[in-house]
Amino acid sequence: MSRLLYTLSTVFSVLVILPLLASGHAIEVAAGKKDCFFEDLHVHDKMTVSYQVGGGGHLDIDFWLSDPNGKILGKHIRQDTGSVSITAAVDGRHEYCFSNQMSAIADKIVSFNVHGVIYIDEDEAVAPIEREIRNLAIGLTSVKDEQEYIVVRERTHRNTAESTNARVKWWSVLQAIVIFVVVAWQIYYLKSFFEVKRII
Repeated sequence: MSRLLYTLSTVFSVLVILPLLASGHAIEVAAGKKDCFFEDLHVHDKMTVSYQVGGGGHLDIDFWLSDPNGKILGKHIRQDTGSVSITAAVDGRHEYCFSNQMSAIADKIVSFNVHGVIYIDEDEAVAPIEREIRNLAIGLTSVKDEQEYIVVRERTHRNTAESTNARVKWWSVLQAIVIFVVVAWQIYYLKSFFEVKRII
């Protein structure tokens, strides 16, 4: 009976704690600025940061992730999307930054997700159901990240389509105006050939 209670309490704690290990955010990085965040990790903890630029400029951003000693563990330059996964080699505060310093005008909207797995020594007794729940939670996090990525991509494509539609509309209006102006000028020019000029 005590084993069953221990298993149920472990399952409950995993279900409560695991959603807290994954988080999604949307930020606006101002032109010429950078935004940095951090996570406190212990040795063997795993962390993944995935991001997607949803608006602004050429939809690109600089990203890097560093350990407490300042060593760069992952770096992307002018990417619209990316993901960096690490396993902590040292205890301490791991920092990740989004930089828009290459842009002087355009602010960037960045959606990003951070999720991780807390390392548990294999020597610890882990019930099979707890292991399966952890695997399920990791799988659900991956599905959630993929859905958020698809939403951002759909928003980006919709903005592109609407922008293209607006440009086509205004180009058509401009063409119509040019045609009317050319027709009016041609009528005026041809009319001048048929005018009778009197010499006094």
